[in-house]
Amino acid sequence: MVSSMPGDAGTEQTTTVVIGTGLSGLAVAAELRRRGVDAIVVDGLDILGARQPANTSSLQRCDAADSDTLRERNEILRHLRNYAASHSVDVRNTTRAVQLTMLEGPAHGAAPQWQVHTPTGILVADHIVLTRCAHSQLRRMLSDFGIAVGRNVAAAMRAIGIYLVGVGELITPSPKEVLRQAKTVGQAISAKVNPDSGPSSGGAFPATGSFAVLTC
Repeated sequence: MVSSMPGDAGTEQTTTVVIGTGLSGLAVAAELRRRGVDAIVVDGLDILGARQPANTSSLQRCDAADSDTLRERNEILRHLRNYAASHSVDVRNTTRAVQLTMLEGPAHGAAPQWQVHTPTGILVADHIVLTRCAHSQLRRMLSDFGIAVGRNVAAAMRAIGIYLVGVGELITPSPKEVLRQAKTVGQAISAKVNPDSGPSSGGAFPATGSFAVLTC
């Protein structure tokens, strides 16, 4: 359940914040909703040239539109938006995440919590899903947080509660791959939120035709 934190009307707490309101963000939000995991979906915005305090990183856009895929993209996005509307998924298209701050976990050795700063307040969450960053930006983000990065950026992210959906190293994943990633991430977050519950089968939405490569 999303709730306001006491003493700060501009702060909300939720289980997961999904940054990106395109295909990747809606796909993982739908999967989380199906698994009963609270999530807020917001848009992303970059801050260029701004000095950031320790444990803080800017969130940068990596959009690359392809006019040849607009029809396919619109088809799948329409389906996901209909799902979001009919299942009360909390999608805030006009709210932009501008800064991400890592907080210490509530107990020694616990996973960190996260603050997602927006123009209208702060969202506090245990899990973050990113959909708009290149691997080079992710490495810089981890460096900003003082975390050593090995060869597997995604594994380093998961270790601190950040998950990637639709983020490719060299090319943008196909919609089919995005849906697969969304299901995997939804299952991983659900397993942490509800460790005693068994795996859930089925999909949040059906595959609809063949989709070309697109960027969210």
